[in-house]
Amino acid sequence: MSTTTADRVGRGTKASKDHKKPTAAALKGAIQLGIGYAVGNLSSKPDRDVLMQDFSVVESIFLPSEGSNLTPAHHYPDFRLKTYAPLAFRYFRELFGIKPDDYLYSMCNEPLIELTNPGASSSWFYLTSDDEFIIKTVQHKEAEFLQKLLPGYYMNLNQNPRTLLPKFYGLYCIQCSGVTVRVVVMNNVLPRAMKMHYKYDLKGSSYKRRASRKERVKSSPTFKDLDFQEMHEGLHFDPDTYSALMKTLQRDCRVLESFKIMDYSLLLGIHVSDRKPLVRGNRCDSRKGQKVLYSTALESIQGNAKAPEPMADDDTLGGIPAKHKDENLLIFLGIIDILQSYRFIKKVEHSWKALVHDGDTVSVHRPGFYADRFLKFMGSTVFKKLHPLRGASSRRKRSSFHAVKSASQEFLSPLKEEKEGKKAQSLDNLDGNCKLYSSSKQPDVLPRVSFKSTDNDEEDIDSEARRASSSTIALDDPLPSPSGSLSDSELGVYL
Repeated sequence: MSTTTADRVGRGTKASKDHKKPTAAALKGAIQLGIGYAVGNLSSKPDRDVLMQDFSVVESIFLPSEGSNLTPAHHYPDFRLKTYAPLAFRYFRELFGIKPDDYLYSMCNEPLIELTNPGASSSWFYLTSDDEFIIKTVQHKEAEFLQKLLPGYYMNLNQNPRTLLPKFYGLYCIQCSGVTVRVVVMNNVLPRAMKMHYKYDLKGSSYKRRASRKERVKSSPTFKDLDFQEMHEGLHFDPDTYSALMKTLQRDCRVLESFKIMDYSLLLGIHVSDRKPLVRGNRCDSRKGQKVLYSTALESIQGNAKAPEPMADDDTLGGIPAKHKDENLLIFLGIIDILQSYRFIKKVEHSWKALVHDGDTVSVHRPGFYADRFLKFMGSTVFKKLHPLRGASSRRKRSSFHAVKSASQEFLSPLKEEKEGKKAQSLDNLDGNCKLYSSSKQPDVLPRVSFKSTDNDEEDIDSEARRASSSTIALDDPLPSPSGSLSDSELGVYL
């Protein structure tokens, strides 16, 4: 195929009217065959460090149905395969512990399972039979943006492989009979073997964030932000789990903000443990030999944990334990749809919606504001922290109060005794003076010191006299004679 024709096909145009449109089964088969050939061909290349130019490499090969010296024969229509950054994605798979044989077995051993798409995009979703990988079709701009994102994505995974961001394992392009399909291989967030009683696609916005009637009538609908606020009062976690979860979300949102990414969602699956569990098939057996590290929700938020080991109780499938009212839950979650950058078209979309509605309620917004709104909604409305029981807390408070009270009494008792002794001594002295005055038949009053003073001075002297009445003092002047009569001025002195 010539370069010009390939470019036209790459933009979604038909190369020729003679070609018949391939069926869905033919496309799925071509995808599996192409991925299998790309991974097998990569095994012949030696291992080495990833270089900067490796992120922009695109390998292309034509696979005719009759086969060639390099490609096997197959019963699908002729197609061309493009593999983007093969060495970089090989490194990503090794980082998550995916062996080439396991990856090939998951992709090519059995037919892919087609899933429904609850979102507004026209993407197709395929699931591998062992429930490990999701294959999603992406648009040309999204594939181009992902390839530009790879160097920063590489750096972020080296710093922290435990993340709720999508884990990309490969990017491929299939051109078959004039149809171009670009697919990305990612981790599966919601295990198919675990019954999801509720599914949500959450953005933190409110404009048109309610599931449609068509979506609600499905057997397993995907609800949105306004539906969550009506159906749940929040999911409660123990303090350590809540802190780990919010810390992971904050770190991931800052990474997306640095890449100028917005309009992403949190895919949330809720399994109610108290209800009748789903009868599982071969999925349980395959999960015991887990192929991908850091792939479950619980592993993704435990930043300080060691390398994950196979769980003894496989019933949880890596779900995060939580509570809602009296129900015990298992939570499965991950950030999805991160290939939307705040480009010109998104800026125009936000400006147009802001003219009709409140600009802060629409999903499309500048990356910084989007991340803050997303985190606020998740940390206050969706996820909440469990508080200790009130009875236990009040008992602890009462016991600590009694302990402090008894200690304070022991400390204050000597001071109280000393104070009582001083008070008794002072009262004895006052009693002695009173006896002296009564034997002399004198009134129990104190003489004024001065007769001439201002009003302020009189008030000060009165206050000093009142303070002095609580202690004994010695009088320098003799008391008036008891036999003599008191004049008016002398009575004023006593009064």
